[in-house]
Amino acid sequence: MFSSRRRFLVQASALVAQRGFADTRAQWTARQFHNQPEQSHQHKFLVKLWDAVRKETNGRFACTVFARNANIAGSDPAALKMLISGELEFFTLMGGILGKEVPVTEIQGLPFAFSSHQQVHRVMDGELGNYLRREMAAKGIYGFPRGLLENGFRHISMIDGPIRGAGDLRGKKIRVPDGEMFTDLFRTLGAEPVIVNIRELYDSLKTRRVDGQENPLVVTEVNKLYEVTRYLSMTSHMWSGFNMLANLKFWNALPGGVRGIISRNVVKYVAQQRRYTNGFNRTLSTQLAQRGMLINTADTTTFRAPLGPFYQRWKERLGSKAWGLLEGQVGRLG
Repeated sequence: MFSSRRRFLVQASALVAQRGFADTRAQWTARQFHNQPEQSHQHKFLVKLWDAVRKETNGRFACTVFARNANIAGSDPAALKMLISGELEFFTLMGGILGKEVPVTEIQGLPFAFSSHQQVHRVMDGELGNYLRREMAAKGIYGFPRGLLENGFRHISMIDGPIRGAGDLRGKKIRVPDGEMFTDLFRTLGAEPVIVNIRELYDSLKTRRVDGQENPLVVTEVNKLYEVTRYLSMTSHMWSGFNMLANLKFWNALPGGVRGIISRNVVKYVAQQRRYTNGFNRTLSTQLAQRGMLINTADTTTFRAPLGPFYQRWKERLGSKAWGLLEGQVGRLG
């Protein structure tokens, strides 16, 4: 672990020098990981955020952004462990994978719970979000208020044929992220879920290790998944976004003024990222069709029909407190 720490510091120093961000006045240095490529809907906003922090602190706080989690082995789950241990200072991660350490955060991806991205952010910026952040703190993670970046509603893309209804999923190998709710959902729908991290997804589709995958349109676009899948079925079966996180001990050790500058810029650039990504997702069905994808709208009533036992299981797992806070905003579930 210590050798990997030294390796990352060397990489960070080289990247900082290469991009002209070195500042001999820096009192605090940090790293920000995220799992998407540099050209993604996350990276440029995180770079702008930390550039603004560096300028507002007169160079005293310098944070370098690493796309694709700096290509570490194990990707998101490994980076999460680094964050909790203090080996990593900042990270963005969706609730479905954060749930490996903070189980209740999987509620962010509850199937068919939300009707719009505006509703998601209203709920997660409110009391339910406050509750999730308290649960994160108990595990040594600081979750930023109003720090949930947009990813979008998830849809299914396949190699060999469309998904018109849940019956078309039966027996199909569907790539899912390393989160229990994803696996449970697709197993409930009759598919065979296969856990593959985002960095290996393109090759897994190209080599037909899996028959298809599910992601927001923006992920299909920026990871060029349209090159290895042809059929895009619009399902909006789950929403996902990226929680802006910090190691709690590192965060609490910073002076209040520095924390204030970072928090203010998180709110500013996360809001910009949400607007950009929502707009981008709206244009992508047309753009992906132009790239050759064949698009259909699935009958999601067939997805919802078998989910009664699924909802009951997850109500018990997530707890009545979180479930009640969610239903208070979106209505009865299950």
